Amino acid sequence: MRVLISGASIAGPVSAYWLARQGFKVTVVERAPALRKTGGHAIDLFGPAMDIAEKMGVADRVLNRATGTDHILARRPGATRVTHVDYRKLSAAISARHVEIMRDDLSQIFYDAGCEHVEYLFGDQITAIADDGQVTFAHSPTRQFDVVIGADGLHSGVRQLAFGDDAGHTEFLGAYLSVVSVPKSLAREGEMTGWFDVDRSAMIYTADHLDNARAVFLFRPAAPFTYDHRAADQHKAVLRTRFTGMSAEVDRWLAEVAGTPAFYFDAIDQLQLDTWSRGRVTLVGDAGYCPGPAVGGSTSLAVVGAYVLAGELGRADGDHAAGFAAYEQVMRHPVLGARALAKSTARTILPSSRLGLHALLLTGRLISLLPTPVTSAVAGLSDRGIRLYDSIQVPDYAMAVARRG
Repeated sequence: MRVLISGASIAGPVSAYWLARQGFKVTVVERAPALRKTGGHAIDLFGPAMDIAEKMGVADRVLNRATGTDHILARRPGATRVTHVDYRKLSAAISARHVEIMRDDLSQIFYDAGCEHVEYLFGDQITAIADDGQVTFAHSPTRQFDVVIGADGLHSGVRQLAFGDDAGHTEFLGAYLSVVSVPKSLAREGEMTGWFDVDRSAMIYTADHLDNARAVFLFRPAAPFTYDHRAADQHKAVLRTRFTGMSAEVDRWLAEVAGTPAFYFDAIDQLQLDTWSRGRVTLVGDAGYCPGPAVGGSTSLAVVGAYVLAGELGRADGDHAAGFAAYEQVMRHPVLGARALAKSTARTILPSSRLGLHALLLTGRLISLLPTPVTSAVAGLSDRGIRLYDSIQVPDYAMAVARRG
């Protein structure tokens, strides 16, 4: 069975690894000329996603590339008091097995795990998909595939080809996210420094193995604005307008924006498709069910979704219609939970009032003061809140792998 995957970031390589393990002939097409090294931000892997990384034999590499952040210094403009947050305790409250890692590092690790058994086409993209599986590329010759998987992110080209324009598919969660690569000297290893205000926050962190640091900006405008998600000059101007004067430290970060080697800016949008499959095409990760960048655990959801999709296609012995249906059934509950969590998180991390801001910082301080077993036990009482991802039940596809591998 010939499978084409669009996207070589996270969900694409994970899907490719497990499909190839089961005997499928897998091709991955990626628009970038090589694996993206865009200075991406830190992302979270929670329990089930780490379990899958372990099954792939890469858990140790993931742990070795962890950012190493162990505490947060939280400040407010105009205030002298600094809130100290124990990030290790905060992570333990969220997940029993949590790793923070840079997106570029994780992408490389997953790519390395399966690249010897997968065909990768870099510097190309899908331009058309026929009902019979014939795929047209921007540069490569037309080819025939049995299944096409869109793993190409929030702005998925495959989704647009299969489902049409995004009108009615997305919900704006009220905020924007930007990540900027800045000199490493502006940050301290092991520490995240954050400035928090009503409707905006700015943070900086680095890691031992990085050559630079990441400044992260989140803000909520009074109303959404129209922009091109690739218009970097416009985005940089917006950042300067929103954050100049927040503090002298934040102003130093902003001074690096004009000449930064890597820059990201996008709306925190949530995809709300009722189905992720159409004909021979299905979507995985952010391409199909992004709960919202930076607020919904989308990376862990993508890893789990990629594993489940490959496993269900294997169980269905290549019957893509049956495999897609089973995949959607397994992932439906986690996706709905992630959507609800993302909406709640977007409101919490960007308070719209002074009272909400005070509550946010107080919560961080209390978590730091309580013993880790206490915070973990309290968080574990519910599978709908911050422990959502640890509660995901992932089927074991080991027998299918052994039979077809």
